[in-house]
Amino acid sequence: MRVLVANTGSSSVKLHLLGPANDLMASRDFDITDGRVDPEDVAAALAGLGEIDAVGHRIVHGGEKFHAPVLVDQQVIDHLGELTDLAPLHQPKALAALAALRRELPRTPQVACFDTMFHATLAPEVTTYALPHHWRHRYGLRRYGFHGLSHAYAARRSQEMLGADPGRLVVAHLGAGASLSAVRHGRCVDTTMGFTPLEGLVMATRSGDVDPGLVLWLLDRHGLDLDELRAGLQWQGGLMGLTGTADMREVLERAGSGEAEAALGRDVYLHRLRAKIAAMAAALDGLDTLVYTGGVGQNAPQVRAGAAQRLGFLGVTIDVATNDSAAPDTEVTGAGARVRTLVIAAREDIQIADHVRDLLT
Repeated sequence: MRVLVANTGSSSVKLHLLGPANDLMASRDFDITDGRVDPEDVAAALAGLGEIDAVGHRIVHGGEKFHAPVLVDQQVIDHLGELTDLAPLHQPKALAALAALRRELPRTPQVACFDTMFHATLAPEVTTYALPHHWRHRYGLRRYGFHGLSHAYAARRSQEMLGADPGRLVVAHLGAGASLSAVRHGRCVDTTMGFTPLEGLVMATRSGDVDPGLVLWLLDRHGLDLDELRAGLQWQGGLMGLTGTADMREVLERAGSGEAEAALGRDVYLHRLRAKIAAMAAALDGLDTLVYTGGVGQNAPQVRAGAAQRLGFLGVTIDVATNDSAAPDTEVTGAGARVRTLVIAAREDIQIADHVRDLLT
């Protein structure tokens, strides 16, 4: 089965056509302008691809309803639209791409795969916020977790690389968005993102964890409106707020040149990353394998080395020379380490294609 995978981000759509053995047959990218997917861009991207048996879509938020891949119909689209406020950077654009591909390929089955579904195994004590009972039940307030397609692929790929169950596994998906997952026997037992993709680590433009009292204080004492708060937390925070750029490569380069602002941004990022890795290890009662994936996780050896510097108490040590030159998929474990450290390419496209085949066959 030839599966076209649509991975829609905040500013572009990436299309990968995968053959029956998950061989990459073709890839196409096009930009999203002002939140709109241009039908001409979709038609141009599909031109010359040949036969497409099914389309798989990465959808960030499945809510409480969707815990597994689902064949798309209008009822599914309507329900996913209701979740837009919970993932405002991604959900509307993914739905726009889905609608455009349904128009171009009206007879081709289209399957939605959700970043939240890998975290459906989380226990109640992990998903429950300490909020008033009537809030939680009236508004459906709970922790969902995200980046699940990437976490799921990294977990299975680590088993392939090691030739055995990776044991107590922490996956660090570090990209523009960033999250960790704690995985045991292929099942997620904890994660850093919550009700929305804003919780957890410092990210490119997202703040990650902040004191809720700080938000209340800004509202009450300084009169910030909701749009200002939303922009500050979602688009002007994270590395952008700390350093003036959302690009980790630039942050590391400037920090290496001695710029204090960039060095602070790097150090805040690493402090939060180390603390959260330790928290995931606590959820697993220890750590056997640590995986880095995503754009930063795969391509920033300084971040991996910086995290390892203060994780020695968990048994994490990396080989400096191997880490500096590592390209996915590679092991960078240092001599004497109790924890194996892997660098794995993010391949949500393979995970999605496999889900599509499983559902349709």
